[in-house]
Amino acid sequence: MRLLLALAVLLAAPAALAQEAPPTRADTLRGSVTPERAWWDVTHYDLDVRLDPEARALQGSVGITYRVVGPAREMQIDLQEPLVVDAAEQDGRPLAVRRDGNAVFIAPAEPQVPGELRTVTVRYHGAPRPAPNAPWDGGFVWAADSLGRPWIATAVQGLGASAWWPVKDSQTDEPDSQRVAVTVPSALTDVSNGRLRRTTDNGDGTTTYVWAVTSPINTYNVAVNVGHYAHFDDTYEGEGGTLTLDYYPLDYNEDRARRQFAQTKPMLACFEHWFGPFPWYDDGFTLVETPYLGMEHQSAVAYGNGYENGYRGRDLSGTGRGLSWDFILVHEAAHEWWGNSVTSEDVADMWVHEGFTAYAENLFVECEQGRDAGAEYVIGTRANVLNDRPVVGPFGVAREGSGDMYYKGANLLHTVRQLVGDDARWRAALRGLQETFRHRTVTGAEVRAYLSGATGLDLTRVFEQYLETTQIPTLEVRTGDGTTDYRWADVVPGFDMPVEVTVGGRAQTLRPTEAWQSLPDGGAVVVDPDYYVELRTVAP
Repeated sequence: MRLLLALAVLLAAPAALAQEAPPTRADTLRGSVTPERAWWDVTHYDLDVRLDPEARALQGSVGITYRVVGPAREMQIDLQEPLVVDAAEQDGRPLAVRRDGNAVFIAPAEPQVPGELRTVTVRYHGAPRPAPNAPWDGGFVWAADSLGRPWIATAVQGLGASAWWPVKDSQTDEPDSQRVAVTVPSALTDVSNGRLRRTTDNGDGTTTYVWAVTSPINTYNVAVNVGHYAHFDDTYEGEGGTLTLDYYPLDYNEDRARRQFAQTKPMLACFEHWFGPFPWYDDGFTLVETPYLGMEHQSAVAYGNGYENGYRGRDLSGTGRGLSWDFILVHEAAHEWWGNSVTSEDVADMWVHEGFTAYAENLFVECEQGRDAGAEYVIGTRANVLNDRPVVGPFGVAREGSGDMYYKGANLLHTVRQLVGDDARWRAALRGLQETFRHRTVTGAEVRAYLSGATGLDLTRVFEQYLETTQIPTLEVRTGDGTTDYRWADVVPGFDMPVEVTVGGRAQTLRPTEAWQSLPDGGAVVVDPDYYVELRTVAP
C-alpha cells in the first residue's frame, strides 16, 4: 500500500530513486528461487512469538511444515539481522545452521523423500528492525497511543516478513494455512490474521492469543497488532454467504469507528460486483486500528486514517471525488482481492497488486457516484504519475518498479476498459481473473495473457507500452490542405491501439500506427480523455 512513498518520496527526489544501486548477492538470495528454496514447498507455518514491549525485543519459534518436491539440498530460510537464530531441529534432532547475511541455510540431517511432509522448527530471538516511520520504512512499530499506552504493530510489505520471523521470504510460496500465537502483557490485546482460536492467561502477567488462517496467505501479510482495543462485530450477506465483520479500534475510538466503518458494507458490495466473492469467507473480514496509515494484511486489514474521509483528509485525484469516502478503508480492503488472493510471484510485478487496487478506487467512486464520476476520479489521478521508471521492475532481485504502478496502472486498466467497449465483458474479465487465479501466485505475464484472451483483444503492445516504458502514447496530428494526418509517436514497435476522438466536432474511432494516415475531412482533433494518451500537433 505504500502510496505515500510513491507520491511524496518520489516527488521529493525522483532522480535519486531512479539511480538505484546494482543488485547485490543479498538481493539475489532474497528475490530469486534459489536451489535451496526450490526443493521444498511450504504447507504450514506455526509461529509462536513472545513480545517484550519495554525491551522492544522478541523471542519465538516457528514450525515450518513443507512438502519435499525435489532433490534435497540445504534449506534456505530468511531472517533479517539483527535477529538471531538460536537453533533448528527436525524430529528432535539438532540441525547445522550457517548464515549468509539475511539468509539462513539449514542442513537436513536425514534423507528428504519427495512427496513426504516434514517439519523443521527454528528458534530465534532479538530486537527486530524498528519502523518509527511505518509503513514507509518497514519493520516493527513500537509506538504509544494518545494515553501513552503501548501500541505495537508490524508493517513489512517490501521489506519482507523475515524482518521479524524466520520464513521463506518469497511471494512464490504461500503456506496453505498459518497459525500465529502472540504472547503479550495481559493489559494488552493482540489481533492477528484469521480467527481467534484461543486466549490463555499464563499466570505470569502475560496472555497468549492464538490466531489461525485456514487459507493461503502471503507472508508479508502475517501481522501483529497489539494495543488497548475495543471490539465490535457485524455480518454481511454477500455472494459467498454470510461474511463475519470484526472491528478492533482503540478503546477510546470505538464510537468514531462505528460511524466510519459503516462504509464497509457498500465497499464490499461494490467490489463483489466487479471482482467476485470476497476471497476469505472462511477467515472473515477484519479492520484493526494501527499506529501507521495502513496496510493490506489479509483478514486483518491495518487501518490508520484517523476516521476521516479522503487520504488523511485529502483527495488524491484533485477532483473532490475522493472526499466522500475513506481512502484507506477502500484501498486496503481492495487488496484482499488484488495482492492477497491474486499475488504476484515477484515484486517486480507489483502492479498486479497496486494497479488493480488503485483502479478499484475509481470503481468504488463509480458505484457510489456514477460512471462519469468514477472516470473523472481516475483521470484526475494522472497528475500523480511521474514516468520516472518503468512500472515493471527487474526480476529476481527483490526490487519493485516505479511507484507509478498505482495510478499509471489504474489508468492503463481504465484505457483497456475503453478498448473493450462492453462493460459486461470487462466485468466478466475482472471476475474471471479472480476466479481463475483465486488464492494463487501469478506472473504479470499470466495476467496480461488472461486479459487478452478474456477480452478477445491482443493487448500485448498495450501492456508493453504502459508497463515497460516511461512514455505515454502520443497521437501526433498535422493539418493542411483540408486534411488531417495522424500517427502514433513515442510508442513501442507495432503499437496500433485504436483511440476515440472528435475531428471537427465529429466523433470517430481512429486506428493509428506509426505511419501517417489521412482523414479526408480536416478539423481540430480532441482525444477522448478516458484514453490515457497525449496529443501533439506538429507542423505540416
